[in-house]
Amino acid sequence: MSLRRSARVQAIEPMSKVVNPNSLKRAFATTKAGTRSKSTKDTTKPDHVEKENSIPTVVPSTKRDTPAKRRRVASSPPNIAPVIASPTPLHSTGDVDDAIPSSNGVRPVDPHITNAPISSPQDGHVTTAYSNHENGVPINGPVPPPTGTTSTLLDQAIAHLLKTDTTGRLAPVIAAHHCAVFSPAGLAEIIDPFRSLASGIMAQQVSGAAASSIKNKFIGLFPATATHLGPPHFPFPELVAQTPLTTLRTAGLSQRKAEYIQGLASHFVSGELSAEMLARASDDEVMERLVAVRGLGKWSVEMFACFSLKRADVFSTGDLGVQRGMAAWQGRDVAKLKSRGSGGKWKYMSEKDMLELSAPFSPYRSLFMWYMWRVEDVDVGAIQNA
Repeated sequence: MSLRRSARVQAIEPMSKVVNPNSLKRAFATTKAGTRSKSTKDTTKPDHVEKENSIPTVVPSTKRDTPAKRRRVASSPPNIAPVIASPTPLHSTGDVDDAIPSSNGVRPVDPHITNAPISSPQDGHVTTAYSNHENGVPINGPVPPPTGTTSTLLDQAIAHLLKTDTTGRLAPVIAAHHCAVFSPAGLAEIIDPFRSLASGIMAQQVSGAAASSIKNKFIGLFPATATHLGPPHFPFPELVAQTPLTTLRTAGLSQRKAEYIQGLASHFVSGELSAEMLARASDDEVMERLVAVRGLGKWSVEMFACFSLKRADVFSTGDLGVQRGMAAWQGRDVAKLKSRGSGGKWKYMSEKDMLELSAPFSPYRSLFMWYMWRVEDVDVGAIQNA
């Protein structure tokens, strides 16, 4: 669910000929020079997110850890029966910034379903929203008729955003920034939902380096024969659900985080969460199912739905980076905004205003949100790398 591994596609040629990307700052300049704040930390600190039980994410370490050198394997791994491994290598090593092998081929897509291929945490089987049958039996009912393909989604979304923006101020932002999340390469990334959600819990309120270290130690708790493809791949939910909390904590997890991750694993074991459900469920159902898991709040689910599931109509009013970008896009001086929202939390724009301004950009509000982060140069790498 990242931008880091996606190849750049050809730039939007007609726009690039008439819009100078260097005009981006001028398009959003305030009346006084030097008043715009260009912090890159809004979505990476807990106090920058309006949330309830949500999981703040941090920027991962820029130095890659080598699992073989840095992971300390527990001296007494849990005594769990081996599980038959998947024949196809579908998973990353589990490091925060490792690549996940991509799927191939052009697939149908729609803004209101999951557009990423989803790997089952139990057996590694990959499903997509428009894989409507398994062994001749329909799965999870019908899905909306596709509105495009993985090769056209980004172009369709950009065309809609440009047509909708009556101010004309969104064009230079789009010209200057390529949204690889919804590019053909980004849509080809295979997502293991248990790995992604558990990684987000591990990253709560710790540095990127600490999150990577915890994750590698967590993976190292499980025997080679008990993971998808042997070490250092992420363990099955069944294994995590039956591992004592005291053992999980030896990876560096707090008691609460260990409980959250074990609870998440239990939801996959029981079938309340599954690759098939996450692929085909409505946006509302995905939110309802995931916020029912302890440790996952509304903001966390919104980020997962956008960056992992590649759902195209996600919009977070609780993210201060989005708030600030929208305020700047509207020509407000974000350096001087001091309005307060409910509960004494700072806001750059009210939720009501955000919803009203973003509504015309549906069903591509995920793209609109991504470009609002770009307006104020907010670093979203931490979110997409979880």
